Amino acid sequence: MTSETNSDNAVDQTTDPRRWRLLGLLGLAQFMLILDVTVVAIALPHMGADLGLGRDALTWVVSAYTLAFGGLMLLGGRAADLFGPKPVVLAGLATFTVASLATGLATSAELAIGGRVAQGVGAAMLSPAALSIVVRLFDGEERNRALGIWSALGAGGAAIGVLLGGAVTAGPGWEWVFLINVPVGIVVAILLARQLPPLPAWGGDVRLDLVGALIVTASTGLLILGFIEAGDEGWASSRTVLLIVAGIVGYAVLAGWLRRTRHPLIDPALVTRRPVLSGTFVLFVATGLMVAVFFLGTFYLQSAAGHGPLATGLLFLPVAAATMVGAQLAGRFIGSLGARTLGIAGLLIAAAGLVVPAISMSTLSTVIAVSVGSAGLGVLFVVAAATALGQVEPQLAGVASGILSTFHELGASLGAAVMSGVAAASLVDGTTDGFGRAYLVAAVIAALAAVLAGALIPGRPASTETHQEPHQETQS
Repeated sequence: MTSETNSDNAVDQTTDPRRWRLLGLLGLAQFMLILDVTVVAIALPHMGADLGLGRDALTWVVSAYTLAFGGLMLLGGRAADLFGPKPVVLAGLATFTVASLATGLATSAELAIGGRVAQGVGAAMLSPAALSIVVRLFDGEERNRALGIWSALGAGGAAIGVLLGGAVTAGPGWEWVFLINVPVGIVVAILLARQLPPLPAWGGDVRLDLVGALIVTASTGLLILGFIEAGDEGWASSRTVLLIVAGIVGYAVLAGWLRRTRHPLIDPALVTRRPVLSGTFVLFVATGLMVAVFFLGTFYLQSAAGHGPLATGLLFLPVAAATMVGAQLAGRFIGSLGARTLGIAGLLIAAAGLVVPAISMSTLSTVIAVSVGSAGLGVLFVVAAATALGQVEPQLAGVASGILSTFHELGASLGAAVMSGVAAASLVDGTTDGFGRAYLVAAVIAALAAVLAGALIPGRPASTETHQEPHQETQS
């Protein structure tokens, strides 16, 4: 009886006439979350001057959000499965909106960092729950197109954040980098509360694994903190090594706990499924490369090329547009070309674009080449989501989205750490040698990842079963 009901629910959701409108609202909410990763970057000097923040405090304004966002993602995804995604989405959006108001009104380092932590908590609830709704509302080719739009908004949000940060900082002031979220969050929350259907929870008598949630949150936080420390102090520093080793040990402890508890936070078998494994790998690499694009681009254009914050933001417009176009095209053609072909192509395009600044670096050549490379990265975001989530049963959509989103944040943190380490000399003296080496490293990583993606991503026979397997399993 339960299996038949679940199957019927899946069919009803795919025919919901509001699904594209809901995708737009959920995408706008996700857009805010991604925007807040990069929009702060250009505002940091002004924020530091007004609040009297030192270098360490400014670093934590960025890192606090990433730590909470990445560390709590799996808990947010699992909560969406057990309690239903609608209440988790609304709670996350409310938390993020109130925290944005608090951060914008902050008068000290403690209040600013605390507000950023709260923003990360809200984002960790909202992001995986919203993505699980997208997976449950759409099926077949419609799901691929929906994931293309979702990925375009997410990837474009990171690039537009640089432009918006420059414009807002130069205009009404850094406070509005955060305060602008408040009216948008309120409107989106009201519309979602009215229009979002009460999608079923899959909890039954299953309990939320708080011990597993604590272990994975601590382990992910330690890894992200270790990557941040590596960017500041180097990979060989004792603090960096200790944090990363502690994070890895934490994941080993988590694996043991998940095998012995009756109600695990995630099914260990889910993580080792080939589609989930390959999708998370692609997203991990794509996010790391995208952060490399923003990190290297913003520092090069401002410190070496001498452009102001607003001009730097405008120069990132082609990067944002190219990323969104790449994601949209991938959503349209992934059904006919297959995830493996598009994944390899996206990584090779990214490598080709990123290697150009390593050879010849100027404002024009860097913007054009990085825009080409970013189109390839836009493809990868769709490939990752479609591969990892395509064969996941509806009752696991939230936690699978949480896994994917966690690797998104890990990739971002590692990308920033690696790039800041390789480009360290240029960050200090404003020369271009370090930037050139960093772009070369990013291009090599993309090329090597293309080889691994070809071996990991399932071929066409597996992808043709993408939207049939969940229904077959529930019917059995």
